[in-house]
Amino acid sequence: MARKKQPVEAQAISAHVTDPISVLMEQLQSALVAASGAAVEDRVARYNALVTMAAEHVNLPHPALGMQLVPVDTVQGNDYNPNKVAPPEMRLLQLSIAKDGMTMPVVVADDSESGNYTVVDGFHRTTVVKTVKTVRDSLAGYMPVVKLNKSIQDRITSTVRHNMARGTHQVELSAKLVTALKKHNWTNERIGMELGMDPDEVLRLKQITGLAEAFADKEFSRAWQ
Repeated sequence: MARKKQPVEAQAISAHVTDPISVLMEQLQSALVAASGAAVEDRVARYNALVTMAAEHVNLPHPALGMQLVPVDTVQGNDYNPNKVAPPEMRLLQLSIAKDGMTMPVVVADDSESGNYTVVDGFHRTTVVKTVKTVRDSLAGYMPVVKLNKSIQDRITSTVRHNMARGTHQVELSAKLVTALKKHNWTNERIGMELGMDPDEVLRLKQITGLAEAFADKEFSRAWQ
């Protein structure tokens, strides 16, 4: 007697059950549930390892896919962040994190000298987690971060782009960063391209206090007159 053929849906389920990765994931899920009472540092280590493996598996070039948890005290501010938050907005940010939790990781870069992390974007979120005990405790002293390891000048431009995208970048402090990039021998054209500024915007920054000397070169005069 001929064996009855399984319906397509049953075949799909059978294939799923016998797929070795699916079997391992089910076993892993059971093991994680069994280890749910482990110390928080052990659970964090497992979380980080699992996210790293998943990010490598999906293989898409976006830092957010590899979010990690790091001790909050290893995350330090930078000395160039031009974004300032007024007290009312800072209180609103604190309330938002307290009520909704951390919905965005902090962007950091490795600090090779200290072995810690330097904030590229998210200084104020870091401040809230560090200083508001209820928030800090809810994260067990950890900070969700994504890493963006670049040179110092590329980190500066990343900070500017993050702030500009939110509409919070202050012109005077943008000028300060442009001065810093000039000290790294960036051309005016490169500054405009990396910061998403047209020539008129870069030219206006020249008028800000402290920039006249930075742009007092023949290249600027020829390129932007």
